[in-house]
Amino acid sequence: MKVAVVGATGLVGTKMLQILEERNFPVTELIPVASAKSVGKEVTYKGKPYKVVTVEDAIKQKPDIALFSAGGSTSLEQAPLFAEAGITVIDNSSAWRMDPTKKLVVPEVNADVLTAEDKIIANPNCSTIQMVVALKPLHDKYKIKRVVVSTYQSVTGTGVKAVDQLFNERKGIDGPKAYPYQIDLNVLPHIDVFTENGYTKEEMKMILETKKIMGDDSIRVTATTVRIPVMGGHSESVNIEFENDFDLDELRTLLSESPGIVVVDDVANLKYPMPLDAHEKDEVFVGRLRRDETQDNTLNAWIVSDNLRKGAATNAVQIAEYLVAKNLVGQAVEA
Repeated sequence: MKVAVVGATGLVGTKMLQILEERNFPVTELIPVASAKSVGKEVTYKGKPYKVVTVEDAIKQKPDIALFSAGGSTSLEQAPLFAEAGITVIDNSSAWRMDPTKKLVVPEVNADVLTAEDKIIANPNCSTIQMVVALKPLHDKYKIKRVVVSTYQSVTGTGVKAVDQLFNERKGIDGPKAYPYQIDLNVLPHIDVFTENGYTKEEMKMILETKKIMGDDSIRVTATTVRIPVMGGHSESVNIEFENDFDLDELRTLLSESPGIVVVDDVANLKYPMPLDAHEKDEVFVGRLRRDETQDNTLNAWIVSDNLRKGAATNAVQIAEYLVAKNLVGQAVEA
């Protein structure tokens, strides 16, 4: 596979390179792509330096797959150029997620919707990905009616500038700001921009993307997304109402046997998922499983995952792995 990584010098692009290497994806030729100011810079993959090239140069080299992590406006402009050349794009931005003509995919949940004709495939929002991995087996078994989620999201979800802001504040340095307020020793109930209904775009992403990925518009979802001063991953408090009742031990076993999930749920020994434990891991960690005692057929759960890995780069690479395994991607056609 010839693989292009668009946005190769960014936080998620760098993580994509790392995960392609870790998972030994069959890369025969790597084509790193970035903005004009980064062209000519070098990135390292499997110990070898590769020069960053332009989009035009990358398309001429006819990669089989292009992993995009270069922002929504860049993707809207450039992903169709790759797709028109027969290159399969897996895009990490929000640009294509709610486009009814594009698939929105989490491999453990709905990889089977993919076909060879899908030339632009959307990678969901990080906080949505980890939640639906846990929701899928539960929905199949008990049928979900409603989800109430509150998130506790890492600053890494905003990017390098946010990480720098956090550590500058810890050192007492007045530097560039990614957020309108201090993030260290603080909590910001504000991720992305506010929309007309009073919800943020991040909250609306979780609401709308969950229905699309799960393939069920009847699931009601409401969300509050919050930025906290941590690094290792995103955490979520999720309240799930089912149509059917459940046995808690059976539910715990179901989750533990489902792909991509690690159950850490032993409160007697103070074992529960934390961002520090999820950092640099690809699984979704689930714990604090307990009945909601105020309402029938309702579960409370705590879900944690590394947002740069499973929430972004790993999920994109897993989509690529599925395409290769099912022979749904091949040599790009003549542009």
